[in-house]
Amino acid sequence: MVYAGFVFLFLAVYYSFFLIRIFSGLKKLKIAETGNFNGLVTLIIPFRNESEKILRNLESIQNQNFPDERLEVIYINDNSNDGGEILLEKAITKKNIRIINAESDGKRAHKKTAILEGLKEAKGEIIVSTDSDCLHGKNWLKTLINYFDEETAFVSGPVEFVDDNTFFAGLQRLEFAGLIFTGAGLIGAGTPVICNAANLAYRKKIFEEVGGFSDNMGISSGDDELLMQKIASHKKYKIKFCPEKDSMVFTEPNSGLNQLMNQRKRWASKGLHYKDKGLIFTLTLIFLFYLGLLIQPFLGLFISKFFFLTFAVSLLIKMFFEFLIISKGSKILGIKGLIKYFIPAEIFQVPYIVISAIGGAAGGYKWRGRTIKR
Repeated sequence: MVYAGFVFLFLAVYYSFFLIRIFSGLKKLKIAETGNFNGLVTLIIPFRNESEKILRNLESIQNQNFPDERLEVIYINDNSNDGGEILLEKAITKKNIRIINAESDGKRAHKKTAILEGLKEAKGEIIVSTDSDCLHGKNWLKTLINYFDEETAFVSGPVEFVDDNTFFAGLQRLEFAGLIFTGAGLIGAGTPVICNAANLAYRKKIFEEVGGFSDNMGISSGDDELLMQKIASHKKYKIKFCPEKDSMVFTEPNSGLNQLMNQRKRWASKGLHYKDKGLIFTLTLIFLFYLGLLIQPFLGLFISKFFFLTFAVSLLIKMFFEFLIISKGSKILGIKGLIKYFIPAEIFQVPYIVISAIGGAAGGYKWRGRTIKR
């Protein structure tokens, strides 16, 4: 049984190499020079029951420092029943912003169905995606579009949780920032894996060329990273991350643990649909590493004290390299106030990731008032 301790150490070393790759990728990110794209951009914003937040979202969109003649904005109403679409229609002051309605097809891919409705109407060469509960600085769109050159097909941007000065929000800010830094670092390392639909852009022509969402319409999520991975698999297109504070999109943290777990289970469920077998292998070993962190203290109590040593070494390796990533990512994107939550977040993260991964693979979850079943 003691030999299992060496397996745990192997998993820790494997995870450390994964984290080193992320850190190295963060160091490779570059600020773009002045872009050469001068065509039309279509901003697509699906919404469902966001009456409390959508007007602030609209205000941040209408205040963009971007030429109106080069931008069309399409809000897609995904069967809202809270009157948000009425409030939105009354508040729109620009002619290049409109609302369309998406009809539910009864499947699980509600958001992707709404996005496809928007794409049917879109005239822009570049499609930008964001969420209806997000806020944007005035230079957000201009900065994101600046990263498109003739060879670039997809640009991922940063997203940050707004700080409401509560401990729970602080933990979420750190954990979510870690996901954003991971996505950024892997893109910088040339292996795009994760991104966030609240802040991304892609060429419409290439979306159509690779088949869009055609192979994942049976799942509710995946309008972001599954698309990015599909584009990246063609090798001939550039995938970029925009490492500028001006491109940051802001959203609120989850209000409670149940909401957080539902969100993370939804995100974790996408991993079941990855096409890259090497990536699936890597993520499986990482899951086993986290599972091992939960198991080793109990093995130390009941089997051998050697497992206390393997647990301590594994945890220290994890904390060391994750601290480097959080520090580097925070510096690049100008995010402050994360480090004070690092120790408690490290403790919270281990069971949370294991539960989220198992829940995403095996169970259903709730999203936007809908119950999504596996």
